[in-house]
Amino acid sequence: MNYYLAIDIGASSGRHIIGWLDSGKIKTEEVYRFPNGVKTQNKHLVWDIESLFDNVKKGIKAAFKKYPSIKSLAIDTWGVDYVLLMNGVQLPPCFAYRDSRTESVIDEVHKLIPFEELYGRTGIQFQPFNTVYQMYDDLKRKRLDVATDFLMIPEYLNYMLTGVKMHEYTNATTMGLVNTKTGEYDKEIIEKLGLPTRLFGKLSKAGTVVGKLKKDISWSVGGQLEVVLCASHDTASAVEGIPMESNSPYISSGTWSLLGLKVPDAITDENSRKANYSNEGGVGYVRYQKNIMGMWVVNRLKDELCPDKPFPQIVEEARQSNYNSYVDVNANVFLAPKSMKEAFESCLPEKPVTVGDYFRCAFISLAQSYKCALDELRANSGKDFDTLYIVGGGAKNGLLNELTEQISKVKVCALPIEATALGNLKLQIER
Repeated sequence: MNYYLAIDIGASSGRHIIGWLDSGKIKTEEVYRFPNGVKTQNKHLVWDIESLFDNVKKGIKAAFKKYPSIKSLAIDTWGVDYVLLMNGVQLPPCFAYRDSRTESVIDEVHKLIPFEELYGRTGIQFQPFNTVYQMYDDLKRKRLDVATDFLMIPEYLNYMLTGVKMHEYTNATTMGLVNTKTGEYDKEIIEKLGLPTRLFGKLSKAGTVVGKLKKDISWSVGGQLEVVLCASHDTASAVEGIPMESNSPYISSGTWSLLGLKVPDAITDENSRKANYSNEGGVGYVRYQKNIMGMWVVNRLKDELCPDKPFPQIVEEARQSNYNSYVDVNANVFLAPKSMKEAFESCLPEKPVTVGDYFRCAFISLAQSYKCALDELRANSGKDFDTLYIVGGGAKNGLLNELTEQISKVKVCALPIEATALGNLKLQIER
């Protein structure tokens, strides 16, 4: 029997999941899990990339200990963020997307190339943390003067395992630097912004073999296998892992909620731009989707209000609450507040009283956000639908699913599965 390893790393945790085919279905077993998160360094939010790689190796070792023969592994992570390299060595720090460093350069980027043109060429929604703005900030800081390469997070981890540098298509599309028509880096955007063209090479598709583990890595983890590319942006893998009966909208519900629809070609008209819809790469299709707020607000409220309270109890208290006011959870005030509780209070006409009130408000607010995005999706795609697939951590929240059905008037098909890992494994098995 062939065994495969999916390494799925999110903004708050990572997991190593072994998969194999059994009677035509993918079976899975989690063999390692580790925490992840940003840290503050010199007043900036950064990723501890060394810790990430250390945990990647520990998880591979744990996988080999239980399954001595593994055919391949693939790594997926969040998009947007990257590691700069100078002659193969990391140029620290590895900035995190929640850092505010791009605020001072966004207007300058748009003076060089208006956002309307950026959107028309790349189809990527505006977010202050888009890679295009991060890269321009690095240009201003002179970091690109000495950089010889850059790699997105999963690509960097692949490189550290194999010594091979390779850029993967689905993750690259999150940058705001890939042309929707060519499927390659947009050299005109790169030149207009003055970014070094030497950094932007060929993009590779999911299923491409990166290479074998380096000898020292193989020795330390206790085995040898091939490293291959999955759809290395976690949402791209998640969409591959959703067992859809029809092409219906989906929400990949994690720290963020990624709500979208599979379409054959990018939709970059004015309505899509104004609605802030993105066109990100999929496996043979485009993911027409919107990056909206997710469980970030809920998790931060829990950390602040009741860190030791079990989540089922929180949901039950929210269910018992009669509080019905809601906020625009996509407002900037909720992106990285010092106090999520205070952020909610600042936007509400009536202050919540109980813990249940705060969480019911958060769940209603998320459901209202989903409704708004679905209404835009119908209008912009010209398609109607009555089903919404939800995967990821948010799919386990029965109250949020009920509120979404009530408010959005769709049937919610909640699949509390590791969709990202399943999509990662599927692409390894089918290559």
